[in-house]
This record gives sequence, structure tokens and C-alpha cells, in this order.
Amino acid sequence: MTGTLFLIPVPLGPVSPQDNLHAGVLACIRPLRHFVVEQAKTARAFLKAAGTDLPLQELQLEELNEHTRADALDRLLAPLREGHDVGLLSEAGCPAVADPGADLVALAQRENIRVVPLVGPSSLLLALMASGLNGQRFAFLGYLPAKDVDRNKALRELESESRKHRQTQLFIETPYRNRAMFDAVLQACQPATRLCVATDLTLPGESVRTQTIAQWKKQTPPEIERRPTVFLLLA
Repeated sequence: MTGTLFLIPVPLGPVSPQDNLHAGVLACIRPLRHFVVEQAKTARAFLKAAGTDLPLQELQLEELNEHTRADALDRLLAPLREGHDVGLLSEAGCPAVADPGADLVALAQRENIRVVPLVGPSSLLLALMASGLNGQRFAFLGYLPAKDVDRNKALRELESESRKHRQTQLFIETPYRNRAMFDAVLQACQPATRLCVATDLTLPGESVRTQTIAQWKKQTPPEIERRPTVFLLLA
């Protein structure tokens, strides 16, 4: 019998797991010994706050991030093959969504290892819920190109797709480049296109605002620099 891979959500910012996660999720975490995480240091801090049956020093944490070699994934499944349950943690939000953990989930699925997603905060769905944009048809684009020319081209293309299919387009940016992304959207998109800027979701400073490009241009830019933000666009 193989173990189960539990996809464990993590709060979207520095808040208590007890205040942000369902009791059933915390109960699932406590007995686990094996974890695959993005960064061991922050994962230990989360696990300490969440509570574990075993002392932290007895937990087995393996890292899976953008620096992990593809041939290392097979090794990360070893505890599951041996019958141990494993928890997969992202740095924030839901594992395997805009997250390197997706590669481990894909490998587990290929080996018919049971994968169990646990309920927790997803910044993408929370932003879509609060945006007032089309929640019936939407697409998540992840990160757009960083270079100005390529980014502006990508924005015009996704605006065209949005208009053609009445589809909400969701994308994110590295927090320190949020203002550059906001400015690029205002430059590249048409006045009637609606843009939602959703920042610090589930945190005390949460802000979700949806306006047309024309309206945004008349306002003071939102305070989004170095704050986790989701951008949503509907033409």
C-alpha cells in the first residue's frame, strides 16, 4: 500500500493558521512526519504554529522549488511508495497552483498514488469572487513577460482574448514589480476594459477594487508595491 499525498494550504500572509485554516486541515497536519516544502525555514515556522504531534526536529522536510532538478522528483516520492503519508506545502495559498508542487502531484498521479487536496485560501478564486467580473469563464495566465515590449504585447493579446470570449483573465506579478505591471495595463489596454486589483487577500490590509481603465487613469494609483496582488481583466 502506498501513502497519501496531502495538499496542505497555507495562509496567504502572517496570520495564525488557527484563524485561517479549517480545523480538519490542522488535524490532518498533526500526525504527519514527511513533508515536501518550498522553503524549509518558513515551512517549519508554519508547522510550529499549526501544531504537530512530533517534535519539529523529528519531521522530515524535503525542498521542492524552482532550483530542484527534475531528476530529484522521483526521490521525493520515496516515502509515499513506502506507505507513509506526505504533506505538500506551498509558501502561501494552495499547493500545485502557480507552484512547483504541481510536478510532484503529476508524478504521484502517474503512479496511482492517492492525492487529497485540502480546503484553504486561494488568492485566485478569492480575487475572482470579489471582482464582479465573469466567474463563468476565466483563465489564469500566471506571470506575464517582464520586459516592457513583451509584456505590453501579452497584455494586448489577453485583452483581445477576453473580448472575443467574454473571459476574465487573471495574472500575477512579483510583488516588487506590481506598480510596473499596473502602469503597463493602463498603457496597453482600452479605456472600457475593466481591471480588478486584489491585494493582501485575507489579511488586515485587504483591498479589492474594480474599475475601467479610464477610471483608473483618473485616480491615485493603488498602494500595491511589495504586497501580494492578483490582477484581473475583462474587456
